[in-house]
Amino acid sequence: MKTRKLLWIFLLCLIIVSITVIYIQSKEKNITANTTSTLSNKKIGWGVNRNPYHEQPDLGNENIALLNHYNGIAIGNKYEKSVYLTFDAGDEAEYTSKILDILKEYDIKVTFFITSDYLNSQPELVQRMLDEGHIVGNHTVNHPSLPDLSDEEITKEIMDLHFAMYEKYGYEMKYIRPPMGEFSERTLNLTKELGYTTTMWSLAYDDWDQSKQGRIDYAKYTVISNIHNGSILLLHANSEDNSNILEDCIKQIKKMGYEFKTLDEFR
Repeated sequence: MKTRKLLWIFLLCLIIVSITVIYIQSKEKNITANTTSTLSNKKIGWGVNRNPYHEQPDLGNENIALLNHYNGIAIGNKYEKSVYLTFDAGDEAEYTSKILDILKEYDIKVTFFITSDYLNSQPELVQRMLDEGHIVGNHTVNHPSLPDLSDEEITKEIMDLHFAMYEKYGYEMKYIRPPMGEFSERTLNLTKELGYTTTMWSLAYDDWDQSKQGRIDYAKYTVISNIHNGSILLLHANSEDNSNILEDCIKQIKKMGYEFKTLDEFR
């Protein structure tokens, strides 16, 4: 009789504990959902205000604080002469092979941010990037402005490419560059939750515009004159000018005492 009573007490306690756990889990899910839904979705377009004499540029106090809060990166240590070279590769214009040749000659490892179209249309180049020790980052499936999408759509844009890259090469992407440099607090939070480091830049120019090629002197001057400690340099791989100025820029940047590092070495 006493044993049966103890058994009923045990079962009752077990039921109470189970109900409590379910309740807590439900509350946690609701808190997460509510937190996500209340984050600002104000679209932010990344901008850089350059400073002279190779000083670090002004990235906007509010924007850089928000990026840092969600563990994003845009500029490195102001006391170290480090340069982090990155390329956006949404489409191929037959210049990437030359870029890779130059990088290999000078033993420089960079990050290429690719889209699904690039992954599907340029498998040999992607394989070469990996074989030669470069980092391959996520630039989404279709290159949309992330704040315009729902959480579910953003997740699909990022993770469909992530899984496709892993399926083809066994490679786990971990850096993401928001298309068009547009993000919001909501999207920064979501990309962080997906395990990605949002990677912006502290130096770029209008090299992506195919109608503005053939400006070798301008391109070279813009890059060299604005290099600074901790530069995250964004170039586009579909720019003929970039393929033509890259070697000279590397030589000059090294001559100025800067060291090229990868995002994995970022500090």
